[in-house]
Amino acid sequence: MKKKILKILLVIVIALTAAVSVFLYRGYHCYQETVGKYPIADAVSSYTSKSDYTPYDEIDQDFVNAVVSVEDKRFFTRDGFDWIALARAIINNTINQKLLEGGSTISQQIAKNLYYQNTSRGLNEKIAEVFIMNDLENQYSKEDLFALYANMNYYGDGYYGIEAAAQGYYGVSASNLTLGQSAMLAGIPNAPGAYQLSTGYDLAVERQHKVLRLMLANDYIDEDQYNEALNEDVHPVSK
Repeated sequence: MKKKILKILLVIVIALTAAVSVFLYRGYHCYQETVGKYPIADAVSSYTSKSDYTPYDEIDQDFVNAVVSVEDKRFFTRDGFDWIALARAIINNTINQKLLEGGSTISQQIAKNLYYQNTSRGLNEKIAEVFIMNDLENQYSKEDLFALYANMNYYGDGYYGIEAAAQGYYGVSASNLTLGQSAMLAGIPNAPGAYQLSTGYDLAVERQHKVLRLMLANDYIDEDQYNEALNEDVHPVSK
């Protein structure tokens, strides 16, 4: 009986290995085809060459910490794919029988935005994203990748990029955001249609509070800073 069970398990393992190999091969082929048509350097340059592109050292550190806290807390310390986040997402989604969270990193989101933002993404494209992500992290520093991410994001109300959002909502540059403003803007790209400040201010504040709680939990701010940010007036400036 034990031998029979072992044989069945062996067959299952072999079948799964074969299936994974096929998926990886197809995903890698998709990756090669994608970057062959549009090299990564060209895709990145389409953003960094813009006149209003804001480099990392001109982005307020509170905003950096806010984004990392809510989107990818191991971004600056991790190399490559975040298997921990992916495993946690799979477990939570399986337990709850629905999609509650994803496992994508900031680098993966950049890969998606560079190549698959306006196309339907199947398994091949999602695997290709991982290969593209690895290329991005091999070719660019984490600081450069963060700046790319902050500049390519949409913040609602017609504002593309962190500088446009900071100026449009608060009349300040991206380097002079307050903690409350930073946490507010960091939360918008998750769902800009819902969180844009012209029509979704109350929802955006709820999201901002989540960002601040995560910043506190990740030791980017202390209790006094947290409470001060909660009481800060973060309404957009009048135009």
